[in-house]
Amino acid sequence: MEIKPQAVVIPKETDHLEQGKYGPVFPRTPACYGFTIIANVKPGRAGAIREHGHTLAKALEQDPYLLAPLKLHYLRWVLFDDDTRFMYQGIFDTDFDKYTEDAVALFSKSGVSTTFENLEGFPEDWRTNPEAFVRFVREHHCPSFIEYGEYPYVTADEIKKALRIKNALSEMLDQMQ
Repeated sequence: MEIKPQAVVIPKETDHLEQGKYGPVFPRTPACYGFTIIANVKPGRAGAIREHGHTLAKALEQDPYLLAPLKLHYLRWVLFDDDTRFMYQGIFDTDFDKYTEDAVALFSKSGVSTTFENLEGFPEDWRTNPEAFVRFVREHHCPSFIEYGEYPYVTADEIKKALRIKNALSEMLDQMQ
């Protein structure tokens, strides 16, 4: 079975989309689910955002599976406009509602805070008030209007499984030589 690349246009109007617990459920695309947040950085906090990147990287060195409950493909953090604005992009396998609830639970449980605390308007009570967390994310979400997948609709778990099979096959072939 050949997997062909695909693209899906995402509608600008979301009134007709299924409504989840926290608003419209954007359709799964060939890139799976995801969102982009753009927000203003609190004055003087860009350094804290960069430092938080190091903190998260260290936490992942200690526990590579720390973010596993989020079913991520990738995350991207960008500071721009002379470090006054921040962009967060995430692609993952669950819908927005589940991702958000899982993120709040994960960060609360692990003791790792979110870099969003350095953004203007982010709720200070986010750990105990997931609705406020969601509201912030929804208010700062900039939906994409088209998404493309070279390997469409493939989950992170399927990719990892395929890589394990590839490595096992490679090892087997190496042993046969």
